[in-house]
Amino acid sequence: MESTTKIKLSRENYGTAEKLPIKVLQFGEGNFLRAFVDYAFYKLNKEVDFNAGIALVQPLEGGMVHMIDEQDGLYTLFLNGIKNDKKIQDIHLIDNVVKCINPYQDFQDFLSVAKVESLEFILSNTTEAGIEFVDSDIMSAESPKSFPAKLAHFLFERFRFFNGDPTRGLTVIPCELINHNADTLKSVLLQYADLWDLGEEFKIWLTTACSFHNTLVDRIVPGYPRHEIEQYNDKLEYQDDILVTAEPFFLWVIEGGDDLKEKLPFHKTDLDVKIVADMQPYRTRKVRILNGIHTAMVPFSLMYGNETVQQSIDNEFTAEFIKKLAYEEIVPTLDMDRKELLEFTDEVLDRFRNPFIKHQLSDIALNSIPKFKVRVLPTILDYINENKKLPLNLVFGFAAMVRFYKGNWEQKNLPVKDSPEIVEAMKKYWAADDVKETVTQTLADLSFWEQDLNRIEGLAAALTLAIREMESHGIEKGYANFIQQLS
Repeated sequence: MESTTKIKLSRENYGTAEKLPIKVLQFGEGNFLRAFVDYAFYKLNKEVDFNAGIALVQPLEGGMVHMIDEQDGLYTLFLNGIKNDKKIQDIHLIDNVVKCINPYQDFQDFLSVAKVESLEFILSNTTEAGIEFVDSDIMSAESPKSFPAKLAHFLFERFRFFNGDPTRGLTVIPCELINHNADTLKSVLLQYADLWDLGEEFKIWLTTACSFHNTLVDRIVPGYPRHEIEQYNDKLEYQDDILVTAEPFFLWVIEGGDDLKEKLPFHKTDLDVKIVADMQPYRTRKVRILNGIHTAMVPFSLMYGNETVQQSIDNEFTAEFIKKLAYEEIVPTLDMDRKELLEFTDEVLDRFRNPFIKHQLSDIALNSIPKFKVRVLPTILDYINENKKLPLNLVFGFAAMVRFYKGNWEQKNLPVKDSPEIVEAMKKYWAADDVKETVTQTLADLSFWEQDLNRIEGLAAALTLAIREMESHGIEKGYANFIQQLS
C-alpha cells in the first residue's frame, strides 16, 4: 500500500484524543528517550494506570519536536529481537507525549510548564556532553545554550511561582551516559544558582525539596530504519514518519529508596527497573561484561574477517573466543551474585545474536585504547591478582588491539579511529624494528594507562608472543599456538 493512501497518524484519526496530565518534563526527543523512557512511562500508564503525560523539550536548536508535534505526539515503537531462536517483533503505539516544546522559538512556553501542578519528574538524555557548565549562559527571556542552564531557569521559575513550597520540588532522573550523572547535574545547577545570584533559599529548595537520582540505562536503539522503512510502514495502517526501532532488552538502574519506588511503581510492571541504594555494581557489570566483551573482541574479530557483532557470535571460532573470555575470565572477577552475572552474560550474548541489529565492529573500534583502559584492563588486573596468572584470552585480545593500531592487516586497511595523539604515538611505536620494542613502548605509555604495564610479570612477553604468532600464522592458528605455549 502506498504511504500517500494511508491515514495520517494523529489523535483525532487514531481515537486517542484525550491527553494525559503532564507529569514528566523530558529534555531530549531523540530515538533513545522515545524508545526507553517514554516506553517505560507508557508501560506504567497501561499496566498501573499511572496517568502520566510527557512534555518533550528540544535541547538543541536543530531538533525534531516539530515532527513529533505534527503527529500529535504519537509514534510507533518496534521492538525487534529473537526468542527461542525465533525472530519476534512487538509493535506499540506510544501515546503519552502530550506537549512538544522548542525553547529556542518560545522560551515562555517552556517556562510555563514550571507552573503545572501535576509535574513530578524531570528526565533527560542530552548526550555525554550535555551536562556542562557554560559560564556565558545568562538568565534572560531567551533560551540559554546548555541543558543545565535551561533546567536551572525552569526550577527557579517553579520555586518562585509556588513561593518555595517544599512539596512542589521535582524528582530529577538524568539518563546521560556518564557516571554519577545526577550528582554532576546537581553541582552544575548550583553553579548557575551562584552565577545568577538566585539566593540561598532557592539553593536550599533545590537541594532539599528536589531529589536527584544517578542512573544506568541499557537498551540498543537503532532508531529510524531508513533503509527498510517501507517494510515497517507496510505493517501499519497509518503513515508514521518518526517510528523508532529498538531491541526488547531493557535495563534501568536508578539510585533511590522506598520513596522513589512508591513514586515510580515499576515493580508492578514487567520492566527490569532496579531502584537501588548503589548502582555502581550494576555499572561495573555492564562496563566489564557488555562493553568489555565488545572492546576485547573487536580487533581480534575484525582481523579474523568478521564485520559485525552478529557475525562474531555466529562464527564458531570467534564465538568460542568470546565465550571463554566472558565466562572464564570476566565473570569470575566480579563481586556480585554468580547466578545473576551468568544470566546477564547469557542475555548479552543473545543480544549480540539479534539479526535486526547490524552492529558494525568498525563503529565499536572507535577509541579502542581509552575504552580498553576502562573496560578491560581492570578485569585483567583483577584476574591476575586473584589467580596469579594471566587471563590468556583477554591478553590475546589485548595483543590483537596493539597489532590493530599498526593500521593494516593482510594487505587491508584497518578502521583505526582514535585521538590524533594516540594514533601518532602508536605509529611511532610501530616504527620500531622489533615487536618486542613496540609492545614495551606501548605498555610504558602513561598517557594510555596511567601506569607502566611492563611491571606486570609476563605481560609484555605474552603480548609479544601473541603478535608474532598472529603475524606468522594468522588469527586462528596464531591463537591456538599462543594458548598451547602458555597454558
